[in-house]
Amino acid sequence: MSKIENNRNNTIEPRRVVITGMGAVSPAGIGVDALFNAAVDGKCAISPLENEVAEAVNIHVAGLVHDFDAIQLGLTKKQARRWEKFVQYAVVAADEAMKQANLVQNSEDNNESPWQLSDGIDAHRFAVVFGSGIGGMDTFTNESVKLHEKGGKRVSPLFIPTIISNIAAGELAIRFGLKGECTNCVVACATGTQCIGDAYRLIRFGIADRALCGGAEESISDISIAGFANLGALTHESDPLLASRPFDINRSGFVAGEGAGALVLESLDSALERNAHIIAEIVGFGATGDAYHITAPEPSGEGVARAMQMALDEAGFEPSDIGHLNAHGTSTGLNDSTEAHALCKLLDTDKADIPVTSTKGITGHMLGAAGAIEAIVCALSLANNLVPPTAGFAEADPECPVTVLTEALRNYPQKIALSNSIGFGGHNTTLALAPYQE
Repeated sequence: MSKIENNRNNTIEPRRVVITGMGAVSPAGIGVDALFNAAVDGKCAISPLENEVAEAVNIHVAGLVHDFDAIQLGLTKKQARRWEKFVQYAVVAADEAMKQANLVQNSEDNNESPWQLSDGIDAHRFAVVFGSGIGGMDTFTNESVKLHEKGGKRVSPLFIPTIISNIAAGELAIRFGLKGECTNCVVACATGTQCIGDAYRLIRFGIADRALCGGAEESISDISIAGFANLGALTHESDPLLASRPFDINRSGFVAGEGAGALVLESLDSALERNAHIIAEIVGFGATGDAYHITAPEPSGEGVARAMQMALDEAGFEPSDIGHLNAHGTSTGLNDSTEAHALCKLLDTDKADIPVTSTKGITGHMLGAAGAIEAIVCALSLANNLVPPTAGFAEADPECPVTVLTEALRNYPQKIALSNSIGFGGHNTTLALAPYQE
């Protein structure tokens, strides 16, 4: 591995970066186990959506989070009342990830947080990189109505710090006492993957030793549903089992989903020093721009292919080494065909024969949280020597020349896997993950 020169003419040896904790809130349930079990079983977690706004724009399904009791899941009554849902989802997912990584212990003197960092963990070297594609849409809508009906004096003084998308990162830093770099990246549907990639780089190049990263979203608000529906992006399908069908010839648009995914990343040395359980390793990251259109991907897939190649190059692998692709796979016509052609371009073939899966057949499209949720599924797939199926997929589309699984592929060791995210504005991001080896 080559050394990198910094501006003081010293050299930095790029460090290996591993995953030691993960947490999830998704339509499949609360926790990583619920998510991964649904992924392996190909169990669709999309459910009916019934309200006046959705009915008016002919939308009938969504990836809703059910049975979310913030108090039972560790928030105070004040936090549950004040925090927007995307922040609550982020906190619950992060609690799970930090506990799994064994980086926190019970706090005895802080009523606002049940946690404090475990002994020996340097808070100043612990970053937070956590994003949201949209942020607090429910409060934005409610306060806008209040402004219109009751005047400016009635708008909440907490309106701004409640809705801004960086507030999830800020609240997570406060909750765990993390004093390293604290940032929020917003690149639409690529937000979760970009945040993980940014955190990976902070650790890889020595700016931090650890990072809590991921994404959260509360996209099933009336105004979001109406906006996406009128854009023509959402499916009008009423049967939840047929609504999200990535790469299927009968796909008809994406399903809005909500939730959060959180990952704890560490330098390998830091993880080994405290004898942490290592789930998988992040070995590369790539990010490109299409410079093409604000909503449509560039049809040839050139930008997506470059992002995948960048991740492979950094990891030191060839396209032929890829075990599977956890695709962005939104179940929209343009996105799926573009991503399929990008994979073929990467592999220099007319039809890609490596296994492809899309988690969105289970959860719908969780927007800013999607990349984090999919990275979790990808990491666990590598750790368990399998590739999950794509729920909803039944009939291949000739315009999507990729190999989509309808059943889990088991007993399948892999060298490396890729996880893609693509966002409005032409953002393409790819994580390269590998099983951890000493």
